[in-house]
Amino acid sequence: MNQSRILVVDDEPQIQRFLKPSLTAAGYEVVEALTGAEALKAVATQAPDLVILDLGLPDMDGKEVIASLRGWSDIPIVILSARDRESEKIAALDLGADDYVEKPFGIGELTARIRTALRHRGRRDAIPTVMEVDGLTVDPVKRLVSRGGETVHLTPKEYDLLLLLSRHSGRVVTHRTLLTTVWGPAHGDDLHYLRVFIGQLRQKIERDPTQPRIVRTEPGVGYRMAEQD
Repeated sequence: MNQSRILVVDDEPQIQRFLKPSLTAAGYEVVEALTGAEALKAVATQAPDLVILDLGLPDMDGKEVIASLRGWSDIPIVILSARDRESEKIAALDLGADDYVEKPFGIGELTARIRTALRHRGRRDAIPTVMEVDGLTVDPVKRLVSRGGETVHLTPKEYDLLLLLSRHSGRVVTHRTLLTTVWGPAHGDDLHYLRVFIGQLRQKIERDPTQPRIVRTEPGVGYRMAEQD
């Protein structure tokens, strides 16, 4: 049974009443907080393994909680919020949240995102390993990409883009993060540039570029690479 401790930060009683038994049944230990201040204290004193965070808290915006936590902690943060504007998602993810789930939500989707975030945390400090997804192999040590034993020839920028997505597999990576990391801060708003490169990359790595299974679009927000097989 999974003994990971989950901190649920939400001031809606019905959400707390629903999540605590649901996550407990899934094998998690649940800690609750109703405000941003309580959340920050709980992370410092109760050592949760992951935070589920609502953005609309009574004492501060959830994005302030993310910014504060990221100043001293790399704990996975999954946003659970009724705010469905793309700008809110992007801001939360750029501040350091690991994923974003909109209310209303299904517990199956939420627990899947929790598992992904926890796995990713476990890989953060690991030695780079070979990744395989949908028949594609990415070897960061050899800087080699292949399918069926045949090398897939990528340009340096295409490879850097694929490697960044693979290191965050299962998680959405925002347009700005991809652009500033691969091309530099001056290109943070060059969305058309990114779309062109994603299209070129898909032509080389996807079985069917018109129905991508490896690099998936998160409309208006960024891209998410499928998890390892």
